[in-house]
Amino acid sequence: VQLQASGGGPVQAGGSLGLACAASGLAFRQYHWGWLRQVPGQEREVVAAIARPGSGGATYYEDSVKGRFTISRDNAKNTVYLQMSDLKFEDTAVYYCAASQSVAWRTAAGYKYWGQGTQVTVSS
Repeated sequence: VQLQASGGGPVQAGGSLGLACAASGLAFRQYHWGWLRQVPGQEREVVAAIARPGSGGATYYEDSVKGRFTISRDNAKNTVYLQMSDLKFEDTAVYYCAASQSVAWRTAAGYKYWGQGTQVTVSS
């Protein structure tokens, strides 16, 4: 299983950035997908997640990113995206994409496969 995240980098506060995660080696449609982030010294948290089509494709957003982040999935391309707008300094973190088949897909503990992480740095 390989999850290849891309799209991170530096951005100014108020700006936008898009992340993509290309997956291989697993049945993409059968997984829930999440974007999680981690700041040094803190635990990884789910910022956005999207359920598999068989579960209705519902989305979940952490409160601080609601209205600013949008998660989507392209089942034909085996890719999950995170569009981030109105970025804030506190969004600075390493962002990970991850795959889950657990009912706990809204929590970090529910994820089985992880990408390598991509750094997002928001400057004021």
